[in-house]
Amino acid sequence: MNFSGSVLLVDDEAHIRKFISLLLRHLGLTRIFEAPNGHAALELYKKERPDLVMLDVNMPLMDGIETLRSLKVIDPDCVVVMLTSLANRQTIDEAASLGAANYIRKDAPPEDIGRALSDTIDSCFEPDEPDAGGPGPSP
Repeated sequence: MNFSGSVLLVDDEAHIRKFISLLLRHLGLTRIFEAPNGHAALELYKKERPDLVMLDVNMPLMDGIETLRSLKVIDPDCVVVMLTSLANRQTIDEAASLGAANYIRKDAPPEDIGRALSDTIDSCFEPDEPDAGGPGPSP
């Protein structure tokens, strides 16, 4: 994985944000923003324009599907990975139809979560893509 971009991590549970943040740091990512709900996520997204959003499905105030829908209005090209501890086929299909890049279960073993994240990053970002935080092409 060759990615040094920023990540917005959105989950209403602080211990899950901590866990996923540790996994991201283990993968070498250091620019991590956190939001406890969809409303805060939208504000942070507008301000920081992260390269990748990791978004919980089940949250109070504004759920992950509604947040995903709003993020895609702000930036149709934003890369969003949905996180959940419940694998509901209808929700997975809806997230995919709205443009989610992947869907990861939070209760999967850490190495599986890390592998899914790496695979998603590798498939969504070119190594020399300047927006992905990596170095641009050499002159």
